[in-house]
Amino acid sequence: MPAKKYLTWAAAAFVAFYVVTQPDGAARSVQGAADGLASVAGSLATFVNTLA
Repeated sequence: MPAKKYLTWAAAAFVAFYVVTQPDGAARSVQGAADGLASVAGSLATFVNTLA
């Protein structure tokens, strides 16, 4: 179990380092993830609407 804890802290440290050193890249990554989630939500809504 401690390995999972260390990997979680390492991942959080990497994300923090990335945000501090590459804020534009981090913003693009977040925007891309948000666009992807919006696309998935739209597709799911379309699918559910066609079932009714």
